[in-house]
Amino acid sequence: MSEAVVPHKVEERGSRAAAPGWFKRTRDSDLVYSFRRSRITMIAATVTLLFFLLAVFASVLSVQNPFDPAQLQLMNSRISPLWTADGQSPFLLGTDEQGRDVLSAILYGMRVSLLVGVLGVFFSGALGILLGLTAGYFGGAVDGLIMRIADVQLSFPAILIALLINGIAKSVFGNKLDEMSMLAVLVFAIGLSFWVQYARTVRGSVMVEKNKDYVAAAQLIGLPAPVIMLRHVLPNTTGPILVIGTINLALAIITEATLSFLGSGMPETMPSLGTLIRIGNNYLFAGEWWIVAFPGLALAALILSINLLGDWLRDALNPKLR
Repeated sequence: MSEAVVPHKVEERGSRAAAPGWFKRTRDSDLVYSFRRSRITMIAATVTLLFFLLAVFASVLSVQNPFDPAQLQLMNSRISPLWTADGQSPFLLGTDEQGRDVLSAILYGMRVSLLVGVLGVFFSGALGILLGLTAGYFGGAVDGLIMRIADVQLSFPAILIALLINGIAKSVFGNKLDEMSMLAVLVFAIGLSFWVQYARTVRGSVMVEKNKDYVAAAQLIGLPAPVIMLRHVLPNTTGPILVIGTINLALAIITEATLSFLGSGMPETMPSLGTLIRIGNNYLFAGEWWIVAFPGLALAALILSINLLGDWLRDALNPKLR
């Protein structure tokens, strides 16, 4: 019985000792070292994380729910920011024409913008990775068909494709689109606009990886093609996918803001940052500058921080720059 207990204790000690080793390897990795050397990247990561936290806890930090008409009072409309002569508490950044607190509207609008951007990136990434794996692994006519579709789509700007899909959805469903349905349409439109970059990158990596010995060994033991692609080939393409996903997150948020600014995005009852900018733009020359200025600054800061993270990640994962 004592011999059965001793291996258990040795295994337990080994698992406890393995945790610090894993942490040390992560801390001493090239990626973490590059991150700690770049102050701009650390600031960008902090700002990005702050924006995500503000969006997640918007209902706790806001003085009102700007999506709830029962909490809005027209008597509080167009109040200037708190530090001006006409400012009133608790409206730190003032209010808009409907009496919505601008800061609360920014927090809730940032939640919508980030939700559309993240879901759009996941959808476009999943679609592009799947098509890229299929094209690179099987080649031939399948590869030619997928890449020709990608070439045709690259000849059009992403915003035009998103506008086209958005217009088709509105013409088919008409007034039946509520706020959540409109959010789903935007995610679908953005996803179909950005899948090409994933597909072309993954295809190139797969065409290199599929000729290596580990793929031949997996084929020799009879593993099916989907298992080989997802379990063995895909993990070797994660670096470029992370870079594209980070940069495309900023592009997806900009695309959603552009669509909303043009009136083809989120409605005023559930505004995103782009919708808030469109609303505030109507009152810019009337003197209510804060209605458009603060949502615009929030969107610019969010996009800048994500782009800086994407640029750093691209350089950090590039073996030629190490």
